[in-house]
Amino acid sequence: MRIEVCLYFFFTLMSVYIFNGVNFNQFMKKNKEMEAKLLVLSLSFGLSYLLTNFVMDFISWFFKYFSL
Repeated sequence: MRIEVCLYFFFTLMSVYIFNGVNFNQFMKKNKEMEAKLLVLSLSFGLSYLLTNFVMDFISWFFKYFSL
């Protein structure tokens, strides 16, 4: 459980950093900067959830089949 929280935190920070490289203001209406920031935050949470579950499943699969 502890590693899962660390992974969530790490992947959330990583995805916020990655998504900040994309100019979402182009896709939004004018003067909607707050909504663009909320979009980046929600996309980051979603991506971190998917990546964390993938890594946790991969780790459990690895230990199941290689019995380390």
